[in-house]
Parts: sequence; structure tokens; C-alpha cells
Amino acid sequence: MNTNEKLSKKLITHNGSFHSDDIFACATLCMMLEKNNQQYEIIRTRDEKIIKDANREDSYVFDIGGIYDEKENRFDHHQVGGAGKRVSSDGQTFIEYSSFGLVWKKFGKTFTNSSKVMEMVEKRLVMPVDAFDVGIDLVENKYEVRPYYIQHFFMAMKPTWKEENKNVDEIFLKCVEIAKEILKREIIQAEDIFLAEKSVINIYENARDKRIIILDKNYPSEIILNNYPEPLFVVYPRSADGFWGVKAIGEDPRTFVNRKNLPKLWAGLRDEELVNVTGVGDAVFCHRGLFLAVAKTKEGAMKLAQIAVES
Repeated sequence: MNTNEKLSKKLITHNGSFHSDDIFACATLCMMLEKNNQQYEIIRTRDEKIIKDANREDSYVFDIGGIYDEKENRFDHHQVGGAGKRVSSDGQTFIEYSSFGLVWKKFGKTFTNSSKVMEMVEKRLVMPVDAFDVGIDLVENKYEVRPYYIQHFFMAMKPTWKEENKNVDEIFLKCVEIAKEILKREIIQAEDIFLAEKSVINIYENARDKRIIILDKNYPSEIILNNYPEPLFVVYPRSADGFWGVKAIGEDPRTFVNRKNLPKLWAGLRDEELVNVTGVGDAVFCHRGLFLAVAKTKEGAMKLAQIAVES
């Protein structure tokens, strides 16, 4: 599977069935090489000679080979003992590495040019992929319906028993291209969060009432504001319709629980109904989940936020 007639690097992984970890590991290596204008080919094989003869000068071997040695560009985790576990901030070991995590561990910082971006992508994408691959449940399954992860999307791409004539290598390459887009967007999202950090902190520090943070742009602010105890609501401009939103700050970015909900009487109301209940003349909408309200103007949104704080 060549990406160019002139080849200089080999990305070697197993053939046959694929999983999200080898897809994303491949996507990371492809993007890194493309960023450096290096040519490469992707080789899916179980030929032991090809795998054994690969060297660090011209090859990356991942999710196959039974060796983890980042100096030799070997990134497998299936060998006895695995390839290690991450260590949490309290010194506990958790979430074993899969091939994606091993590749990201070595190249993530160089690839993103930022340790902060690398760490955010690690938590948002890499660790969940690794956890799924090594059989670790990250969430408690409270219902009969299981969460649908990105891993399930790639599982759906695999041929079924009725599709044995499908070219699995071609499907793998298609999945890698999709994974590259996902990884690219996660990096952009992380970069823009950290670009906004200084502005959000400055607005917070200069706010008269720190319970209501009024943004001049729709910055990604919740993760940043969760570091401070006072903020309950954010008022922000909506680029899609030119209106202004009021958004509740969550107790924790990982949950749907808010520090303070919008008033119960507003739930699901629109236009005149919401105007009558709130007394705000340009009120437009309140989500029935009580985490979002909208007004036509900044002043209207600020009034809604103030009423919500005092309710």
C-alpha cells in the first residue's frame, strides 16, 4: 500500500482485522511524517522476516512484533507483561498502554509542539482508545444501553461475515484517513482552548460579579473556569445567529451536573412564554435541561443570568 512511488519510511503493522489503537497509531505516524515532508508506505503483514528485519532508521513497527522499545521504534503491547501502565498524579498505576498510547508517548509532544496540548489530547482521545483496547471500563454502565465510542465506529467499518470479499487493507487505509481528521481536530480544539486561557482568566479576574462571567467571544471557557469556585454562568456571543447565550458552569467537566441550574419555571419555554416568565423582553429560549438560555442581546442575556443567580 504505497502513498508515493518514492518511499523512505515503512509503517509496519499486522494485517487482517484492525482496531482503533492500530488505526490511530498509524494515523499519528502518518501525520508526523507528512508534517516533515517525509514519504512513507504502510505495510500490513504478519511476515516475521519483514517485521524482524525492520530497523529504526527506516521503519516503525506498531501493534505487532512482541517488542516495546521506543528507541528502536517498536510499539507493541501484546507481549507477556505488556508495555507498561501510566502513572496517575497520586502515584497509582492505571490504564495500560496500547500501540496508540506508545506512539503518542514518544511523538506526541514533538508532533503538537506543546506539552499541554499533548496532555489534553492524551486524556481526551489517546487514553480512552487505550483503555478500550486493553479491556478497561472508564464509565459505569447504569443502563441496558452502552455508550457508543469512536472505537465502535471503526468496528462498524469491518466487513461482516457476509462481506468476506471486501478488501480489508483498503478499509484500514480509509479508517486511517478518518482517524487523521479526528486527531487533527482534537489538536486544534486543544490548541484553541489554551489560546483562550489567558483571555478567559483576564475576564474572570476583572469581573465585578465573579458568579457571572461575560465573554467578548465564545471562548472554550468551562474547563478554565472550573478552576475557580465562584462562576455559575457564562454569558457569551453566539456566532451562528448573532444572539447571546447564558450557559451554566458544570460542577465537573466530566458530568452533566451544574453548579446552579437555570430556574425550573423556564424549562423548555420560548419567545413570548419565556418573556412573560422572566420579564426579559428579548428572551428567546431556555433548554429544558436548564443549562442554556438565549436572548437577542447581550443586555438581555445578562438579565437572564442575574435572575438565575438570584433565584
